[in-house]
Amino acid sequence: MIKFGPSGNCESFYAEGFSHTEESAGFVKKRGLDCFEYSFGRGVRMSEDKAISIGEAFAEAGVEISVHAPYFINFANPDDEMAAKSYGYVLDSAKMVKLMGGKRVVFHPAAQGKVSREEAVALTEERLKILRDYIYLNDMQDLIFCPETMGKLAQIGTLDEVVRFCKIDPVYTPCVDFGHINAREQGSLRTVEDYKTRLQYMIDELGYERVKHFHVHFSKIMYSAKGEVKHLTFKDEVYGPEFAPLAIALKELALEPYIVSESAGKQAEEAEEMKKIYFGA
Repeated sequence: MIKFGPSGNCESFYAEGFSHTEESAGFVKKRGLDCFEYSFGRGVRMSEDKAISIGEAFAEAGVEISVHAPYFINFANPDDEMAAKSYGYVLDSAKMVKLMGGKRVVFHPAAQGKVSREEAVALTEERLKILRDYIYLNDMQDLIFCPETMGKLAQIGTLDEVVRFCKIDPVYTPCVDFGHINAREQGSLRTVEDYKTRLQYMIDELGYERVKHFHVHFSKIMYSAKGEVKHLTFKDEVYGPEFAPLAIALKELALEPYIVSESAGKQAEEAEEMKKIYFGA
């Protein structure tokens, strides 16, 4: 079943007097939402007891939880020692999501750096093969690891690159950030067909079953010639993308992803709006 929810806590969560992640479960459930993404963006600094406590709250509310691994992961780093830290960031995030009762770990693949694009992509691919081995060694193959499409030209993470990485092993499933794709490609996502072309590409390359419940990040994003600048809300009328054409494309292709709103400060409200658009489409 398709799921909708916020990335982290929105402004209204704090405005209503809440402060603890355990409270996010009820906050999200009350709004008719189905999932929530917890971010370890600045590092995995959480006790096991806290992770279990969060997991209990989300289990009680019947809301699925996922996590975003630290933002500074870079599997194209030429320094093997620094790359080793990236393995740790993903595996530590996976350990925590397991304690929380979740199954999905989203991560940024890499930055291009000073080497050629193909060199950076090839190195990332080799490192993700090593990460796959660590995943199996740690008995985490029941989790879903989601390399994300990225919004800046200097980052590794075009849709083609993410699909290439996911071909390594079934433990990998794409996290498609449609705002990132739209920013990277200077406003490329406008019509139902624009979305369907990309979704069908994933199905053709990875198979329908792999793609059916893929991971989605969605928000409008301001962009420049270099790609992503900053996240916006649905009120913005200059930048895209719009969600309604994606909702139609998902229905036509019978896909039921896990959709996370990353709108600036309005994550829960705009997750609600996306759910209404989808079920009204």
